[in-house]
Amino acid sequence: MPTPETFLDAAKWMAIATVAIVLLSSIAFLANWGIRFRLVGATGFSIVLTAGLFGLSFEPLTPVTVEGAIPYITVFDSGASQIVIRVPQTITENELEATLQQSAQNLLRASRLGRPGQTPTIRARTILHQPGGVSDLLYLGQVQPTPKDSAEPYRVEIDTALLKRANAA
Repeated sequence: MPTPETFLDAAKWMAIATVAIVLLSSIAFLANWGIRFRLVGATGFSIVLTAGLFGLSFEPLTPVTVEGAIPYITVFDSGASQIVIRVPQTITENELEATLQQSAQNLLRASRLGRPGQTPTIRARTILHQPGGVSDLLYLGQVQPTPKDSAEPYRVEIDTALLKRANAA
C-alpha cells in the first residue's frame, strides 16, 4: 500500500514534469505551434495531478493497529459525529477497549463534519440472537475524543453488564 512518503516522492517528480510541460508550452506559444492549446490543457492537468499527489502525502493511508484489538466492521457512519462498529459477542473487555482505541485512531479524523458542540462518538455493538427469531442489539461500549488539555486522547466507556450478557449467550 502506498505510504505518504511515496506520494510525496511522486509529487516531487510530477512537479518536475509540470515545470517541463510549462516550459514546452511557453516555447509552443512563442513559436506559434499548432499544438500550443493542447499543451496548455496538459499543463493544467499536470498541475492538478501534482497538487493531488502532494495532498495525499499529508494523510496517512495506513491504518493504525493497536495490540489486542480484534477486527471490526463499520456498520454505520454518519460522516459527522456518529459511527457504529460491529464486534463479535465473544469479545473480552480488554479486546473491546483495544478495538475501540484502534477504531478511534482510524476513524476519528479532523476532517469529520459536524455541528458545533457535537462530540464524535464510536459505539461498539453486537447482536444477541434470542429464541423465537428476536435479536437484540447490545451496545457494549463507546469511545469519544477527550478535551485538548486531557492526558489521554480518547475516553473509552464499556458497559460491563451488557458485555457479560453477550458473553453468556
